[in-house]
Amino acid sequence: MRNDKENIIVGKTFDFALKIIDYSEELRSKHKYEMCSQLFKSGTSIGANVWEAQNAESNADFFHKFKISAKEADETTYWLKLCKASEHFPNPDEQLFLELTSIVRITSKIISSAKKR
Repeated sequence: MRNDKENIIVGKTFDFALKIIDYSEELRSKHKYEMCSQLFKSGTSIGANVWEAQNAESNADFFHKFKISAKEADETTYWLKLCKASEHFPNPDEQLFLELTSIVRITSKIISSAKKR
């Protein structure tokens, strides 16, 4: 059964996905379709996996969904850093990096705690 009570990581990843959508649209408007696609997929997948974990069938399933979320966060960090470093892409807002860092920390703590169960 789904646990829909207030959950910080669910909220943070959902809000982050909305910001990734906005930045992806900025990339799309500048005809940066490949980067837009990569960033959109990884950036929204973080929250999708966290969301799915809320309805995990077992502790192992919960752990697995959060591990995928962590990998997607790493990939998103990579794409954002590429955009920031390249003169050919619009510079992502520093707030994206701050929010992603917060998500990575919380996700890592959840994974660490789940590993101990």
